Amino acid sequence: MKLWVKITLGIVLLLAAGLLFAGNYFYNYAVVPSEKDFLENDTPGTAKVEESEAQKWFQAKENRSNWTITSKDGLKLSAIYLPAEKTSDRTILLAHGYMGDAETMTNYAKMFHDMGYNVLVPDARGHGKSEGDYIGFGWPERKDYVQWIDKVLETNGKSEEIVLYGISMGAATVMMTSGEKLPENVKAIIEDCGYSSVNDELTYQLDDMFNLPPFPLMQVTSFITKIRAGYFFGEASSVEQLKKNTRPMLFIHGDADKFVPFEMLDKVYSATQGPKEKYVVHGAEHAKAYNVDPEKYQEVVKNFLDRYVH
Repeated sequence: MKLWVKITLGIVLLLAAGLLFAGNYFYNYAVVPSEKDFLENDTPGTAKVEESEAQKWFQAKENRSNWTITSKDGLKLSAIYLPAEKTSDRTILLAHGYMGDAETMTNYAKMFHDMGYNVLVPDARGHGKSEGDYIGFGWPERKDYVQWIDKVLETNGKSEEIVLYGISMGAATVMMTSGEKLPENVKAIIEDCGYSSVNDELTYQLDDMFNLPPFPLMQVTSFITKIRAGYFFGEASSVEQLKKNTRPMLFIHGDADKFVPFEMLDKVYSATQGPKEKYVVHGAEHAKAYNVDPEKYQEVVKNFLDRYVH
């Protein structure tokens, strides 16, 4: 073998090894559940804050119970269920953010509970008490939420009216769920600061945090994710799922969001074919729309739901 061929082959092998190393590093950095130093206060449940009144209320509810299901791929998934104060045939499913869990959704659980809803708050796979060794960014979780919907109907009755609500990664989860075959019981969906697709979000983060272009690292990491977690990044698109949705949707986003960029709001809002409303919260950073003006947030949400849930 000629020397130049050996040198070329060696360079190719070194590049391939480097890309595999980098792809595995990025997979562990983004997809494996672990403490994330880059989150700081960006997503619900990642900041260490003093116990709020809502948290005390959520943890002290004497009639809260734990629900479980087994996912289609064999994971035991956990959720917290809070029945309404008065008997109700309305249930809301909440979806938490990246590296959060059910216990981080206290403000939203109390908001909907105060509106008279039964509240079900699952831990996403790989989070909280649910099994799993990877983060699905909403894609495998969409199938889990179909199962949670079935669990609500099985437990509370076939006449139950159901609403889906999610924030950050949870918002992407409910948007991705919207494109599945859902029962008529699902009456409305609310998303707060969800991303247009996993490719879009991770490409943005790759540039924002590392100043790196997406090619070829995204493709390599996506391939590794397919092997280790069962999905390609390119599959996980809120936009493509929303194109199949006909249910009413409320889209919420802060215009100061630098984690899931505000520009993604127009992508997801334009994609859905059903009745839709948009609520832009001026000055709100990522997942902080509620904090900016809780009363206004609750008013917008309640008015939206009053139009579609009886």
